[in-house]
Amino acid sequence: MKTTAFAHRLILKILVFCGLLILADAGEGGSLPRIRVAQDGRGFVDAAGKPFVPFGVTYYRPGTGWAPQVWKQWDAEATRQDLRRLKDLGGNCVRVFTTFGSFYPEPGRLSEDAVAKLELLLNLAEEVGVYVHPTGPDHWEGIPAWVRGDMFAEEKLLQAREEFWRMLAGRFRGRTAIFAYDLLNEPEVGWDSPAMKTRWNGWLQKKYATTDRLTEQWGPQATNRQWGSIPIPIAAKAVKTRELDDYQDFREDLADQWARRQVAAIKAADPEAMATIGYIQWSVPALLPGLQHYSAFRPSRQAAFLDFLEIHFYPLANGFYEYGSAAAEGRNLAYLESVLREVARPGKPVVVAEFGWQGGGQLTIDKGKHPPATEADQARWCRQVVETTRAMADGWLNWGFFDHPQAGDVSQLTGLLTVDGKTKAWGLAFQELAQKNQAAQPPRRLPAGRPELDWDACRRDPQAAALFRASYWEAWQKDQKP
Repeated sequence: MKTTAFAHRLILKILVFCGLLILADAGEGGSLPRIRVAQDGRGFVDAAGKPFVPFGVTYYRPGTGWAPQVWKQWDAEATRQDLRRLKDLGGNCVRVFTTFGSFYPEPGRLSEDAVAKLELLLNLAEEVGVYVHPTGPDHWEGIPAWVRGDMFAEEKLLQAREEFWRMLAGRFRGRTAIFAYDLLNEPEVGWDSPAMKTRWNGWLQKKYATTDRLTEQWGPQATNRQWGSIPIPIAAKAVKTRELDDYQDFREDLADQWARRQVAAIKAADPEAMATIGYIQWSVPALLPGLQHYSAFRPSRQAAFLDFLEIHFYPLANGFYEYGSAAAEGRNLAYLESVLREVARPGKPVVVAEFGWQGGGQLTIDKGKHPPATEADQARWCRQVVETTRAMADGWLNWGFFDHPQAGDVSQLTGLLTVDGKTKAWGLAFQELAQKNQAAQPPRRLPAGRPELDWDACRRDPQAAALFRASYWEAWQKDQKP
């Protein structure tokens, strides 16, 4: 039996009675002013026009497994203390993952237990003056069977996500402690699925109308193909072909449709809510592990229907960054700048919504092959991320608040705090940068004297991307010389 609205209110009353819920006497929308995009598109402002620079973390607690069980191991008092600690360090925003396992166990129904916990988190955040940035349903706490499939091409899954946002944004309509909704953490359109093949054939037929026209454009390899049976190109064999260009265009169309529909669902439920997407850095094809890794989420196309843009970035220009040399650091900073330039180019606000790197010990991942890194190494790198992107970005969210030894990746050592709560060197630098960046952002300035990214060439040929990075690095170095 579905939980009724009455039962939902009863849950909240029980939480209040138990001392777990802090209710702010703040009127309809809560105690924090709503955040908007500034009229000039450079950053954010509150209702009074005061600049707001989101500066914070993705929030999860250590000791809750990996992936972290944020909601299944919910601890209200610990969360309250963490938010106060973050505020003391100058933070004003926490990004949190909603999950299928906790929030959306079956299509058409939100878990009332999870919704009550999110409402409690909003109240705790309002208590200390921190905004909450919910990210769309993902796998962290389990994937129900009904979710498995192609989320970008299967209509039933597209509709289920739209329904999720209508329900969630409708439930929290007017809650000004919500900074914005992030549709999904690092979405990437897949390369091959039965649903994609069907949509691919429909896309081609709409574009070319006849197979003769298709053959004319693609060349002899397209002869004797029939609508409905044209295969998906094999990524490793499709370099530099017109077929590949079409397929990447098709994937971008899928990404646009997926995002546009969810944004429309959010806006229908809460017209004042802001929506964005946390892009993986492969969304800018300046570096691709493989052609199939291009995410197809193209910022210049999606800026039209997102309120602002987000990008995630880690120092992977030449593999796993190990603080080995000034040149390695510089190549990563040049790569970072090239990515941010493309995301900032449409003129919408940009938040670096995930960044960071290890420091304060030695990782156990990859069989312990990475050398130890100091807290000073981490603080220096993270400071440079902020300073390198300040002319283009409007906010920064570090990956993780605490170190997380249970993690299966670099998250073991990316926190502002050690696992036992000691403030790291990066935490102290974060505090300094938070204070520095709470004023209005300077006018947006894209770096000059740099080579242009040939987007289409790079999404079809990794070598073109490698040549671009090399020329960008050369131009970047010239600006670093006194």
